[in-house]
Amino acid sequence: MKETLAIGLMSGSSLDGLDLALVSFTSDQGHYTYTIKEAATLPYPEVWRAKLANAFQSNPEDLGPLDREYGAYLGQQVKRFVEQCGITPDFVASHGHTIFHQPEKRYTLQIGDGQALADQCGLLTVNDFRSEDVSKGGQGAPLVPIGDRLLFNDYDICLNIGGIANLSYEYQGKRIAYDICIANQALNWLAQREGLSYDKDGMMARKGTLNQALLDKLNSHAFYGQLPPKSLGREFFETFQRQLLESHNTADALATFTEHIAMQIAQCTAQLSEGTILITGGGARNTYLVERIQQHTKHQVVIPDSQTIDYKEALIFALLGLLRLEGNTNVLCSVTGAPTDSCSGRIWIPKQKQHNKLV
Repeated sequence: MKETLAIGLMSGSSLDGLDLALVSFTSDQGHYTYTIKEAATLPYPEVWRAKLANAFQSNPEDLGPLDREYGAYLGQQVKRFVEQCGITPDFVASHGHTIFHQPEKRYTLQIGDGQALADQCGLLTVNDFRSEDVSKGGQGAPLVPIGDRLLFNDYDICLNIGGIANLSYEYQGKRIAYDICIANQALNWLAQREGLSYDKDGMMARKGTLNQALLDKLNSHAFYGQLPPKSLGREFFETFQRQLLESHNTADALATFTEHIAMQIAQCTAQLSEGTILITGGGARNTYLVERIQQHTKHQVVIPDSQTIDYKEALIFALLGLLRLEGNTNVLCSVTGAPTDSCSGRIWIPKQKQHNKLV
């Protein structure tokens, strides 16, 4: 058995903060086990929250400098995290932060320059896990299902509720996965209108009144009738949902959007045999949302320990980096719709170590 130490980085579209997980992996003939040794969520300073939120409207010439600046920021956070843990990992694997995701145009952008990240923390770095699949004509998303298969196969369905809700499951020997709907990205945006970063436990949503007309409009989009593979980006919220929500009071909009999420999840799982649904991501902490999901679905909802809720994605990005360095498949064409599986990700060596190899 071989042990590898890795740090996984995840920044979701809901802008909750940067998740870091220091993970020990052991592998034995293609079977992987893991232990999360340390983990932390670093809330974004307001300056970075604003930069990342506004990058969607940035001029193209501004994105290059932002990419490098954010990569350096990530590297600094990794260096500080490593110093606090007192354990040096073998590598870092970073999701980056998604600015654009338009796979139908063969275009996706996750900023966080890999060379800047590697230089700041002094560690081998793997990033840019989506581009290769998108260039083949795939969705480049979701990426987590390979981890669901290798690490969480005790559950019939894995459901992650972050900025976007997505699920994965095995069907006739293939992993099927896709984005379901916008989730915390909309709920947090609504809560922020009231000066809150998020709606804790769904308390505001619970007090609101469901607006049936708004719910019908939210549920009417053609995306929900499309067969997978399919994925979503912030573009979906900005161009379709935001304008529907703007004219409604916050509590009612939260109640209605929560119901929308629960209904879409139930619709996507209705045809699957009864079993367990593992829910992770920030949405697993939204008590009211979980209640509405359980009300609508026939499956048994499982809420795991807090570490799994908060760091499953960071954990799996560490696994994606390990698979890339091993030369193994880490992006499944059964999920993305690409013609072939991929061993995806760009590898970066810190410049100081590059120099040492040359001397």
